[in-house]
Order: sequence, then structure tokens, then C-alpha cells
Amino acid sequence: MKIGVISDTHGLVRPEVYEVFDGVDLILHAGDIGSQDVIIELEAIAPVKAVAGNVDFELRGKFKDKMNFALDGRAFHLQHIFDAIPEEADHGGESVADVIVFGHSHRALNRQAGKTLYFNPGSAGPRRFNLPVTVGLLTLDEKTIAGEVVELRVAAK
Repeated sequence: MKIGVISDTHGLVRPEVYEVFDGVDLILHAGDIGSQDVIIELEAIAPVKAVAGNVDFELRGKFKDKMNFALDGRAFHLQHIFDAIPEEADHGGESVADVIVFGHSHRALNRQAGKTLYFNPGSAGPRRFNLPVTVGLLTLDEKTIAGEVVELRVAAK
């Protein structure tokens, strides 16, 4: 199973997203959607699971702040702001989920800690903080979950 992961679109779906997400089975949006139109555009590519971010005031009635669900026998947790990312050496307890997907920082992260993959696709919306514009891909097979951060080639503004 191939999953597209996006966050912090702030109302913008870049054309490059269509190419990167071509053939995905599902899209996860980790908040700061910006507009219902973003979800409609993404649903033209694949089904979407999304949570509201801290600036999604008008979308709070349509999207929860966080959600848990299972895909291919793996437990997923999706929310916008997630600050409790342990270092590998500090991770000794039971995992909350196999994959925790989040956004907010606009900084991509693909870190395994214990049995949990912590994945932030970065920001795909308007460029902020001089950071790259990125999305993510998660690939699930019978035994593994692999994350990949993909930088979108967008014109500098």
C-alpha cells in the first residue's frame, strides 16, 4: 500500500503534488488545510483522511483534531501538533501506534523510535521560514513501513 502524506497546505495544492501522489491508495493530511477546496482537490487523486490544524478555525466542524485508525493491520495516529517525539535511546515503553503522522513545524521528519515511525511530511503550502516545500510517501508491505520525504521542485518566489 502506498500513502501520500501532506501537511500545512494553507489553502494551496501545488501541481507537483499530483505527480508525486500519482498511484497512491490513500492521502493523509496532517492539518492546516486552509480550505475545504484542498480536500476536494486531493480526493480527485485518492481517498483522504484529514485532521484540522491550529489555523483551521472554519474547518473544525468537519475535521477532528486527531484520529486513530488501522491500515493493513497497522495502527496509525494522525494529528497536527505532536511534540512528544522520543530519541531512540529514550524510547523504552509500548508504542502508541505503528505510525504517528503530524505536521505544524513545516520541517520534515522521518524517524523510527522503537517500534513507532514518527513522520512529518513538512509543508506543501506557501513557502515559509526558508524551508523546502515537501510532501511524504509511506509504503506499507507485509513486514515494513517505510517513509520518504519528497521535495517539490517549485519556482522560487
